[in-house]
Amino acid sequence: MAAKFEIFKGKIGDFRWRLIHTNGQIIATSGEGYTTKVNAINGINSVKENAANAIIEEKTAIKKP
Repeated sequence: MAAKFEIFKGKIGDFRWRLIHTNGQIIATSGEGYTTKVNAINGINSVKENAANAIIEEKTAIKKP
């Protein structure tokens, strides 16, 4: 089984997506609702296009007292 994107309607009728890992765990969500399904699909496509080249930025450095 491959990972998959699911599109669903939120509580207020907006469209949202989530990325499901092959083990069934949710590993990403849209974080926002979209007014149309097409816009939700565009959001998925944006993640697919941009994630492959995204850098990892370290934000866990310990601050000195």
